[in-house]
Amino acid sequence: MNQQTGRRILGIELNPAVSGGNLLTFYFSCFATILFASFIPQSQPFLLTEFLGIPQERHGVVSGLLNFWAEIVIIIAVAIFGPLSDRLGRRPVTGLGFLVMAAGIALYPHADTLNELLAFRLLYSVGLAAVTTCIVTLIGDYAVNDSRGRATGLQGVMNGFGAMVSVFFLLQLPAIFQSAGASTDEAGLWTYSMVAIATAITGIVMFFGLKKGTSESSDGEHSETLWQITRAGLRSGKDPAIALAYGASFVARGNLMIVGTFFTLWVTNYGTAELGMNRAEALGRAGMIVGIAQGCALLGAPVFGILADKINRLVALRIALLISAIGYGSTIFIFDPFSPAMIFCAVLIGLGEISCIITSGVLINQQAPERQRGAVIGFFTLSGAVGILVASVVGGYLFDAWRPSGPFVFFSAVAFAVLTWAMFIGRDRSAATPGNEASASATPSGV
Repeated sequence: MNQQTGRRILGIELNPAVSGGNLLTFYFSCFATILFASFIPQSQPFLLTEFLGIPQERHGVVSGLLNFWAEIVIIIAVAIFGPLSDRLGRRPVTGLGFLVMAAGIALYPHADTLNELLAFRLLYSVGLAAVTTCIVTLIGDYAVNDSRGRATGLQGVMNGFGAMVSVFFLLQLPAIFQSAGASTDEAGLWTYSMVAIATAITGIVMFFGLKKGTSESSDGEHSETLWQITRAGLRSGKDPAIALAYGASFVARGNLMIVGTFFTLWVTNYGTAELGMNRAEALGRAGMIVGIAQGCALLGAPVFGILADKINRLVALRIALLISAIGYGSTIFIFDPFSPAMIFCAVLIGLGEISCIITSGVLINQQAPERQRGAVIGFFTLSGAVGILVASVVGGYLFDAWRPSGPFVFFSAVAFAVLTWAMFIGRDRSAATPGNEASASATPSGV
């Protein structure tokens, strides 16, 4: 098929009418989305203690419930913003999403009760849903099919940079402001205000930098309702490899939520309770440890992307699930999160987090039938959302009722269960071999 294409930027062949500026703006949005999305859950321990006075023994359940309801809102909002972005275009929906996120971030430290905090978190989540919905489809809008793997890999790198800037800069701001003489309240207000301003500026950049108009090459990801996506996704799950990818998405997104919420909470609470740090200092130290995990994720992203193209993709997923199970499970031996052993765990956790995301995504894109691609990928995303919901509720309970490593140990067991499942799939190696997309798109394979 001879498809007219545009220029090649950063090694990515663009669709017609897509400029280099459009592509660079897109990657800036990937960086900014993870930057701000990481900041909210990871800065939450500071807010819960210093602004709302919630005791540490309730932090796990409270954080889990906030994430749970935020994810419910995201699931509903995605079903709205998906079709809306098809009709109005990605640019206005993405720009509006960042502005709504900015409003939620600005209001966050002004919450006087937990209910107000939840309301502001839900407002923020609506904006995040708008942004992430568009980011998922902009890859298809901007890059031709043969360049989407490279485009997705670069997106993972930008996500990694965003996560690292969040932990090494944004989470350090309260301590920086306090060391300059600000009170705890002032440091918190200034931090959230600066992040809100940066988020709003990002939204304005989107209005000018992304491509105008609606997509001319949409794959129809948003043409189905949530119920249609569920039905079609379940039907396609008769293909064992697709069903496995759904399970892997559950693990991958749950892993991401566990790291984003409970890693910082664990280290911050230990620093204040056991080492006598103030909340801002402990948050800064927590950010450094989380930064190690995110740094390994950043370095591991291109490695696992290449691996998924070089070997059988089921094998690549098994490797990712094994790393995840070992990395998250090893935290059961950690009692002092400031110990050197925690660094080893952080390395494996970062690699497990990113490897599951990449390998599961590559597998589902290969196996999804062409006629149902939008619904299958939509259900794949929905499976990840369920993983986040389970991680939020069960993880929050285990964090408070058992031990801080409880959420990690729990998802280690889930990863091991999916790994066991994966070991019984793949007798027909061709269905999960790189370069077999043509057969996968025709009918569900009998992997």
